[in-house]
Amino acid sequence: QHGMTVAPVVANLGPLEALTLNPNPDEVEEVFTLPLAHLLREENQGYTHFRTASGYGYTLPVFLNGPHKVWGLTAIITELTLELLLPSCY
Repeated sequence: QHGMTVAPVVANLGPLEALTLNPNPDEVEEVFTLPLAHLLREENQGYTHFRTASGYGYTLPVFLNGPHKVWGLTAIITELTLELLLPSCY
């Protein structure tokens, strides 16, 4: 609606110890990683239900039990990626 574009990027980061990221502090508060094994455990998967004025609104995925809750657009992109990469596991 506002002319914004989102370009999700999925990549092999290599050794995380050598990884240096400089995110824009106006857009990203903290960078963290979660292993695929964590994301694939059912106890770490959930959904958030949103309501509108007329009642039921929509449901979005959420990933729990990491250093932070993964929700919103990040969770949507993560869920779609898991469905594409590991359809038999997710």
